[in-house]
Amino acid sequence: MDLCLGHPRHGYYMTRDPFGAAGDFITAPEISQMFGELLGLWVLAAWQQMGSPNPIHLVELGPGRGTLMADALRATRLLPGFADAVRVHLVEMSPVLRARQQATLANAAIVHPISWHTRLEDVPDGPVLVLANEFF
Repeated sequence: MDLCLGHPRHGYYMTRDPFGAAGDFITAPEISQMFGELLGLWVLAAWQQMGSPNPIHLVELGPGRGTLMADALRATRLLPGFADAVRVHLVEMSPVLRARQQATLANAAIVHPISWHTRLEDVPDGPVLVLANEFF
């Protein structure tokens, strides 16, 4: 399955954007911004329950077009201090989807530094919160 989805030249996710009307499926973040915004509020609550560590690594596995992260980060603007603490990490193997994520997050005026990784193991150690919608 890894080869079918992630082969560098022929993999399903490596060669196309599979989402939306022109793709093969749609996920909740593409239907309503409320899904991502609610997850953003959960991120804030979880961060506070952890003692508000600085830095906090916010990781999304398989971020699709970047819509979920853009919506979640918009909601996190409600709590002062979080913006200074958060380090955003997107784990994405597809160059096609990375380009979409960069455009989505730029259009959403996300000011947090964002790092892309091909493997979860490449995310720095430290306190972490993970978003993984339809990943597993």
